[in-house]
Amino acid sequence: MAVKINESWNNYLRPEFEKEYFIKLQEFVKQEYAQGRCYPPGGKIFAAFDHCPSEKVKVVIIGQDPYHGPGQANGLCFSVADGIPHPPSLINIFKEVSENTGQSIPQSGNLERWADQGVFLLNATLTVRAHEAGSHQGKGWEQFTDEVIRIISKETENVVFMLWGGFAKKKEKLIDSNKHLVLKTGHPSPLSANRGLWFGNKHFVKANEYLLKQGKAKIDW
Repeated sequence: MAVKINESWNNYLRPEFEKEYFIKLQEFVKQEYAQGRCYPPGGKIFAAFDHCPSEKVKVVIIGQDPYHGPGQANGLCFSVADGIPHPPSLINIFKEVSENTGQSIPQSGNLERWADQGVFLLNATLTVRAHEAGSHQGKGWEQFTDEVIRIISKETENVVFMLWGGFAKKKEKLIDSNKHLVLKTGHPSPLSANRGLWFGNKHFVKANEYLLKQGKAKIDW
């Protein structure tokens, strides 16, 4: 079964799609979606890639799992579809953005507007069973998305990688910090943020300062 993904990514990822682990992963995901409700909708599994072609990546934000509630996940990490209440982590992300930029917190939690500017919003696991967090972990997605991070590190220059929380920080080993800016802080979840590990990280300001120094347009957060 051919993977429908933005052509710029297909050029890099075609070898992965032909590997045994990915073929098994495809079969697993196909069965899961056929047998019960899974998120995000099938057409949005690769939304992060479709909104942000490989040559336009400026910032990478790494999440762990898609949201598993009705109507939430739209294929971009930390993002929810229009009209869906902001989950707690997203509320804290928007609070930090507001503190960094002075702009008000947006009504919509849909981060497609970030992705379209070059913010690659990658979950380590791209699918999940409804109401069962982590249910698609350990099936091959992590191997695939680790390779995606390696490809971005190798094939691009001067990208900002935002690693939030212990899980994302483990991905640092996949990134060439001599070529890219790696920003690390606590996770935006209330558990971490309320212990003083998130607020005040200034990642959104630091990212734009770096991009401007590299002659790139800043992100309108």
